[in-house]
Amino acid sequence: MSRDGKLLTAARNAFAERKNERERELGRREREVFAINSRAKNLSDEIHRTMRELFAAALNPETDARAVEDIESRNLELQAQLRRETASAGFPEGYLDDVPYCEKCGDTGYNGTELCECLEELYREEQTKALSHLLTLGDASFDSFRLDYYDGEAREQMQRVFLVCTYYAETFGGGSDNLFLTGAPGLGKTFLSACIARVVAASGASVVYDTFTSIFAKLEDEKFRRDDEDTQPEETRRLRECDLLIADDLGTEMTTAFTTSALYELINTRLIRGKKTIISSNLTPAELYRRYTPQIASRLEGEYFALNFVGSDIRLKKREIL
Repeated sequence: MSRDGKLLTAARNAFAERKNERERELGRREREVFAINSRAKNLSDEIHRTMRELFAAALNPETDARAVEDIESRNLELQAQLRRETASAGFPEGYLDDVPYCEKCGDTGYNGTELCECLEELYREEQTKALSHLLTLGDASFDSFRLDYYDGEAREQMQRVFLVCTYYAETFGGGSDNLFLTGAPGLGKTFLSACIARVVAASGASVVYDTFTSIFAKLEDEKFRRDDEDTQPEETRRLRECDLLIADDLGTEMTTAFTTSALYELINTRLIRGKKTIISSNLTPAELYRRYTPQIASRLEGEYFALNFVGSDIRLKKREIL
């Protein structure tokens, strides 16, 4: 799965800041110890000098292997002496050890050419932040979805919808379908979209959520900037290239020649690139044909798996319960 470049950069920045924080804490501890024990300061300086020697020797192809071993042995002995001096000053064992947050990668963020789990976790955190305007629904999780808001046949249909959405989220990948969520307002389309977003983002896939009104504004801004800039804006690049785009409220925008053209281009580009999209709309399939071009409607009908949301407005039901 691809990673969102913007979010990966943010994760790397957070990773670097965490590493800097560790180094600042180590520096504080060193000043604390050295203020009491001057020999510890001399030993620390000597350790850093031998580390520079070791680095220079490693870069010199003519360096004798025995000389490298001697430097390593001297460095280890100096470290042992520093631990003893630190302990004699009343500090706990390992107080000045430079221990990385992640032992697997040594705080490099990579295992070979692959991202380490520690950097992956920071990336997932950035994903959650980026989706925060959707995930502020708070309890938007599959566990909190309530079928008791639906009656009779509507409950049976919504149970099927719920099962499809949970399976989709848990098995998301290159072979997943595109989804078209259709139904009247207040039936849970945005809620279940948020549930899917939470699970798919947690798996490490790049997820973007946006409303069509906002999407068209970004695409229109891109159109008018092209004369001045050759590069594609990051926001619109993400719309086209993220693993999963969740686009909400199709049909609430003002329909113009531009929005029709932009919608076709976005849908078609993502289909060609094999990127997955979830579109939610209050429009029925028949209304799509009346509102948009046959090319758009046929792609939505032929390339998207439709989930029909039914029942009564949940927001009104909640008020009745309260």
